[in-house]
Amino acid sequence: MLYFERHAPGILSGAPFFLELNVSTIPLTVRGAQRLKEELHRLKTVERPAVITAIAEARAQGDLSENAEYDAAKEKQGFIEGRIAEVESKLAGAQVIDPSTLDAGGRIVFGATVDLEDLEAGSTVTYQIVGDDEADIKDGKISVSSPIARALIGKFAGAVAEVKAPGGLREYEVLDVRYL
Repeated sequence: MLYFERHAPGILSGAPFFLELNVSTIPLTVRGAQRLKEELHRLKTVERPAVITAIAEARAQGDLSENAEYDAAKEKQGFIEGRIAEVESKLAGAQVIDPSTLDAGGRIVFGATVDLEDLEAGSTVTYQIVGDDEADIKDGKISVSSPIARALIGKFAGAVAEVKAPGGLREYEVLDVRYL
């Protein structure tokens, strides 16, 4: 089963370029992949050595059975090593997609930037559809597995998307689709 079908059923409909994904791929934009690489570099070059130093300093204090600093440093080391493994796994299974190279014929696909009008409120918003790890609503980035992205995938400018949101059914008109 493809990643999208497992995490966002129906998301592949009308998006033929997604069919190239295999079971282990995780979609990321170029920027998202770069951020994960930067995080991995920071974890390996700054965080890991700092916690190793903290463990060594705590060991130097003597009895480890009642050493709170040692316990805290070991716990932090476990979190750092776990995050390193998680980021490495995501990068190894990533399919990096550059939205500026997409030719989806005006269709909303992963990586597209869309201008929407909330038909109820009359307000306009702009979102880019990105991977789960990249989503940041404050920055206008929505996860490909979010309800709004699932409703938008495959639509063209002029279409109306019905979004089943926690607050009820909302309708958005697609004003523009760009690949930036």
